[in-house]
Amino acid sequence: MSGTLYIIGTPIGNLEDITMRQLRLMGEVDFLAAEDTRVTRKLLSHYDIHTPTVSYHEHSGQTVAQSIADRILAGESCGVVTDAGMPCISDPGEPLVKLCHTLGIPMEVVPGPSAAIAALAISGQHTARFTFEGFLSVNQNQRMAHLESLREEMRTMIFYEAPHKLCRTLSDMAAVFSEDRCLSLCRELTKLHEEVRRTTLREAIAHYAEVPPRGEFVLVVAGAPPKQQEFLSLEAAAAMVQQYVRDGQKLTQACKLVAAETGYRKSQLYDAVQAMQEEA
Repeated sequence: MSGTLYIIGTPIGNLEDITMRQLRLMGEVDFLAAEDTRVTRKLLSHYDIHTPTVSYHEHSGQTVAQSIADRILAGESCGVVTDAGMPCISDPGEPLVKLCHTLGIPMEVVPGPSAAIAALAISGQHTARFTFEGFLSVNQNQRMAHLESLREEMRTMIFYEAPHKLCRTLSDMAAVFSEDRCLSLCRELTKLHEEVRRTTLREAIAHYAEVPPRGEFVLVVAGAPPKQQEFLSLEAAAAMVQQYVRDGQKLTQACKLVAAETGYRKSQLYDAVQAMQEEA
């Protein structure tokens, strides 16, 4: 009978950010598939947990994933963990989960901290709608293409970045989004030197030119401001309604369509068309 794969979140810095369920399952599973066994061993030792670990990282490949899946199919239970936060989010655990889905292996998620969500919550940026973009490519062309694809993105954008690449990333963002774009730089979340800097790209570039970046960053970038629609007169909007009617739409439906496009009320458009017909 098949075992189960548990997707287990771990602290992103402060070791107290862990649940009783996470601790129990890390101690109960037959083995843990860890991104870096040395990092995971520190966490396990802190809580006096002695579960065996196997290495599973971005360079492991399909063979290692298959060997883990085979052990689960043979009846063992496995917990997949990352160095910090939720596995499988911008993380090598993703292919293993896909493989287990393909093989019909039972899975359970054991939620824990996420750097992206923690940063968004404290960023002071809009949180209702957002997009997670992970790490930008180290390749200049690919990185710029990624940013260009987000030029008109109106949702808040979340990126991960390493300190040695931060200044280059900020400059590239300023070139695409403009230097005045607001962002929050969240550094070393939940750790001793946690810092959140809400600023603009211009000010951030100037700051880190003087102060070398240290620690891992989450960048929470404000979305593009909505485009200002050109003013359309009520007469022009009514003419649009008449065109829809000539194209075969009923008057009420044409008013509804143009109202959605222009912001005028349906009753305004209906009355304007009626007035135009009376004058004709």
